[in-house]
Amino acid sequence: MQSPSGRMRLISAMAVAAILSTVASPAAGQVSAGGQFPPYTAPRTADGKADLNGIWQAFVTANIDIRDHDAQAGPRPETMGAYGAWPAGQSIVEGGEIPYRPEALAKMRENAEKRMMVNITSDSRRHESGDPELKCYRPGVPRANYMPFPFQIIQSQDAIVMVYEYMGALRTISMGTPSDPPADTWMGWSYGSWDGDTLVIDSRGFLEYTWFDRAGNYHSDALHVVERLTPASPYHLLYEATIEDPKVFTRPWKMSFPLYRRMEKNVQLLDFNCVEFTEEILYGRLRKQTQ
Repeated sequence: MQSPSGRMRLISAMAVAAILSTVASPAAGQVSAGGQFPPYTAPRTADGKADLNGIWQAFVTANIDIRDHDAQAGPRPETMGAYGAWPAGQSIVEGGEIPYRPEALAKMRENAEKRMMVNITSDSRRHESGDPELKCYRPGVPRANYMPFPFQIIQSQDAIVMVYEYMGALRTISMGTPSDPPADTWMGWSYGSWDGDTLVIDSRGFLEYTWFDRAGNYHSDALHVVERLTPASPYHLLYEATIEDPKVFTRPWKMSFPLYRRMEKNVQLLDFNCVEFTEEILYGRLRKQTQ
């Protein structure tokens, strides 16, 4: 016969087991402790495809650094204090590290040191120095998807449009037959296809001037990005991007994170026309000097 203390230990063990079994069996739409979603079938559009329409946003700090990073002071701590500080964050890169070529790694570190620098000696070279976000240039892909701004997916049978709140950047993903990019652009040349409920976006034709984050991680004009957006619940998309650039990296690598549906009443994209915030840093030297 068990002692009272033995019975109490047994009851405690049974209670813990019951709690763990509840955590291990999430209800539909809930995420398990390990970050796994249960099976989910998305609603359909008129043509039978998974419906991805909505306003979505990432809640990661990858725009600061796509790798693990500590909290840090912002650009002007002596005047901005905690207002300008940047939060710590976890890596969205599979394996945690980016496979840079040695010479490219040196360039990334130089970028990080000079991220606040703007070359004002020549208008034609202004885009070649400093973080493009600093100057309100289009963010590129995949960075546009994890900046701290929402974006909207508008879906039709022939094309999918992604509209970003940040400076009104826009992507049109053709669902037709792929063709070569007619020219390099900030947001690339994209074609989409379906792999079951997963939207697969294949993008090439990028300008070399966009960065992946404020930490100076970058690419060349050989960038090739394949994105996968998979509905995981009524409120989540799982986002994955495979990055390939033989001029900068020794092999392809991946990043992944969830996107969250914005659920506020009457939610809509607002304006973040950042041009007005950058005019002084870009064009102040051109102002007519008065005595």
